[in-house]
Amino acid sequence: MKTVRSIVVIAAALAAAQVATVAPALAQRDPAYQAARSAGQIGEQPDGYLGVVGAASPELRALVNNINIQRKAKYTQTAAAGATVEQMAFTSGCRLIAATVPGEKYKTPAGIWATRTAAPPERDSRCV
Repeated sequence: MKTVRSIVVIAAALAAAQVATVAPALAQRDPAYQAARSAGQIGEQPDGYLGVVGAASPELRALVNNINIQRKAKYTQTAAAGATVEQMAFTSGCRLIAATVPGEKYKTPAGIWATRTAAPPERDSRCV
């Protein structure tokens, strides 16, 4: 268990700067992303990728898929520094969920979509 926590801490350190630029950069480039996020149609997942909340149009699914492809590319690039892609994605998921604002959707560790309130979001116990 201590090894897993150490890996998560290392991955967090490696991803901190990367994650800070991924989501905001994507949000600024595509107003449809911000509109869907604000409307609760998409949300952050613990695995570091966006998810669709409920039914979605083909356009919304394509938007989410495109962003997730970009995120995976970034995680893969960052993982080359000593962590796996999955570790980078998990660590990013922890940070992206923590960065949600009230009204935005995120997926809980139980796999249930929740709407962020003023309270901290419910995150995986391995998140640091």
